[in-house]
Amino acid sequence: MFTINVENECGCFKRSDFTNNMQFDNKDDALIEAIQMQNHMNENFCQKHEFKLNENGENFNIGVSMKPRQASSGGCCGGGHCS
Repeated sequence: MFTINVENECGCFKRSDFTNNMQFDNKDDALIEAIQMQNHMNENFCQKHEFKLNENGENFNIGVSMKPRQASSGGCCGGGHCS
């Protein structure tokens, strides 16, 4: 049995139609579903988190971490006249 586990269910995951700990008889089916889940969550959830897929034996774990904040340009447009 192959399992897809989302390590920390964020609010977006809880509100989605996804199910945690889904099990599959076939490794390929589990991997395809895990990749699709990871891609969907990274593209369509609130963008506060980053989701990474990790294979561990018969488990496909999707880890959740906060996205790093992007550096601010300080209001400069980058035209070279602010310095």
